[in-house]
Amino acid sequence: MMTAAIALFIGKFFIMANKEEIKLDKLPSHIAIIMDGNGRWAKKRGNQRIFGHRNGVAAVRDTVEAAAEIGIQYLTLYAFSTENWNRPKLEIDALMGLLVQTLSSETPTLLKNNVKLNVIGETSSLPKDVAKQLNEVLEVTSKNTGLLLTLALSYSSRWEIIEAVKKIAYKIESGELKAKDITCDQFTDNLTTARIPDPELLIRTSGEFRISNFLLWQIAYAELHFTPTLWPDFRRDDLYKAILDFQSRERRFGKISEQVVTNN
Repeated sequence: MMTAAIALFIGKFFIMANKEEIKLDKLPSHIAIIMDGNGRWAKKRGNQRIFGHRNGVAAVRDTVEAAAEIGIQYLTLYAFSTENWNRPKLEIDALMGLLVQTLSSETPTLLKNNVKLNVIGETSSLPKDVAKQLNEVLEVTSKNTGLLLTLALSYSSRWEIIEAVKKIAYKIESGELKAKDITCDQFTDNLTTARIPDPELLIRTSGEFRISNFLLWQIAYAELHFTPTLWPDFRRDDLYKAILDFQSRERRFGKISEQVVTNN
């Protein structure tokens, strides 16, 4: 009993210590997270994959609340990729059901933390009950002015880039735009993340070192943080550690160290 109490105290101390070390004037404005490891977390416990997905909801809640509390402006979570539609139908159905349930149950938490929900992806492919619940939460939180929480649902970066190319092609066909006038800013404005700044920090859980078709254009200069923690075990102290890692790095954007120091 005493050992457990001491361990709990020490754990809380280090969480608070990590939070206290964060420089609030140097926060990444936009954090993107590839939430990975639900299936492996469940398998380690002798359960089906959906058990891991259910337990991943607590990680989402804690991460969103922590991000809102310290002043992160934008948080994007990779919730379901276009490739995930290739998974067994039983798992997809369970995931869609869990999504509806979570959107409904977590709305009070979003409202309490002044979080505005946003969504990117090929949402037309979502089941009707999911789309209905999603639209309701988007409407209910639309007037919130705090953290913008973006869910990437039925999303892939290659899909998004192709859609942006199509939009630009249509503008050229209609005479609205000339090919020679296409710029990086022009292209960015045709992505689903238009009006959202690019992520400065990308976190991937579960120890995998892949980007998995996520925000490929937007993360051109993002700092990458990989953690072995499986997503259901990810908590606010893991977020704090990632932010501290981000703040320890020198971001040069193609310049040399001396230029960065001079500009600061």
